[in-house]
Amino acid sequence: MSEYTLSLFAPNTLLPHRAGIAGLALAFSALDAKDAPLSWAVTEDSVSLAWEGCDRDAVKWLLDNTYQIKDGYLDAPALKLDQQSSYTFTRGITVSFLQHSQQRKFAETTAPLTFQVEEGQPEIKVDFRPLLSCYYTGDMKDAFNTKGVFKPQIALKGHHLPGLVECFANGSYQESPAGFLSLLFLPLACGYYQLPNFRSAVVIPEVHNLKKWVRHKQENFARNYRDFRSSGAGASALHFLVQEKTASDADLANVDYCEVYQLGGQTWDGNQKYLKQAVYRVKAIDRVLQLYQSAYSLFPAQVKTNDKGEPWLAISKALPWICDNLVASKPWYSGFFEFRKQNDFLERKGLVTMTEYLNENERVLFDAVQGAFSAYLRGQHVQANKQGRKIDYGQVTDKVVYRLQRPSTQQEFATALVDFLSQFRSKAMRAAGPQIYSWIHREANWRSARDL
Repeated sequence: MSEYTLSLFAPNTLLPHRAGIAGLALAFSALDAKDAPLSWAVTEDSVSLAWEGCDRDAVKWLLDNTYQIKDGYLDAPALKLDQQSSYTFTRGITVSFLQHSQQRKFAETTAPLTFQVEEGQPEIKVDFRPLLSCYYTGDMKDAFNTKGVFKPQIALKGHHLPGLVECFANGSYQESPAGFLSLLFLPLACGYYQLPNFRSAVVIPEVHNLKKWVRHKQENFARNYRDFRSSGAGASALHFLVQEKTASDADLANVDYCEVYQLGGQTWDGNQKYLKQAVYRVKAIDRVLQLYQSAYSLFPAQVKTNDKGEPWLAISKALPWICDNLVASKPWYSGFFEFRKQNDFLERKGLVTMTEYLNENERVLFDAVQGAFSAYLRGQHVQANKQGRKIDYGQVTDKVVYRLQRPSTQQEFATALVDFLSQFRSKAMRAAGPQIYSWIHREANWRSARDL
């Protein structure tokens, strides 16, 4: 008799294993034990399973009832997927776990799909190659010996963990049967996102209460096409955490953090397009998630049409920059000095609204500069009227921007800022001088002040 207990808190159990255990618990929630060749039990922190006879037969039955191919999609009955969710789930897995051609087979021709992303807007059209077979619906003979018994050590590759590359000098990564079992169900627990420039992201959650997480997942898996299209790895992780939190129990028993794997091209491998580029760990901090929700609403993906009249989903450029700052525990506006240089089109309305979330020192400085800028514009307007010409707002604005962005040291910036505030006084500047002086003369703050 074979018996396994997969615990969230067992030694050497890594985040992907814990998420895989959660995926296994979710798979069992959709199965009927009456005719099953194995038995199982799920607690808050572990999954136990046992069977008589051949390991391969028991595992094959479990996988056949967990992963199925229907209408060209990889279907997981436990996830209760609609059409858009089936597309995002299938597409997400085939550019991450199953990116290698040996691990999945597509139909030769594509099928057109249309998605309603935004009410009242044209439908988005995508070409989709139906899935015919994949690793999870195969025989998995590499994991068993000729008698159908688990091998003591099982070789792992990218279809067990995205971005996992074997070391040719030391051989493939090896895993125990218990670890192998948990990773088979990791795809059920992950979030999948398509990034710009032929990249993707896989988000792996940290789960510490299986029963509550499974209950949440049963009610809230749906991922529409707008959710699937993400602006960056940081944005993907924050979006995933927000969905975990907003639909969770009051005690937030779902996840405290997640890891996001950014996948894309690597110069050392021209065959695979979705190799691991970076891994980020993102904590579920209330203030950070609130800021992300505000930014997400201010910089939404929008349905637009190209020159041929074809609809497409335009992704914000400001949102990934803001999210990367939030993930790195920086002010949301950090690096705006460089961001502005690289992006001609700025989503100004959203950026101005985001200034509502400044702290006290940031707000004082922001209001003082805004007041001085208004005074400067009034002076320019008066001068233009005297000369009988229209004011060129772009030109006069660029003068101020250049005046404040030219300094390259803390002392030079402080001098330029104080000169500007002194020359164009405003009500917002009254009694604020000492506070502004103290803040910008700290070495750690002057670049943030320049970005602001």
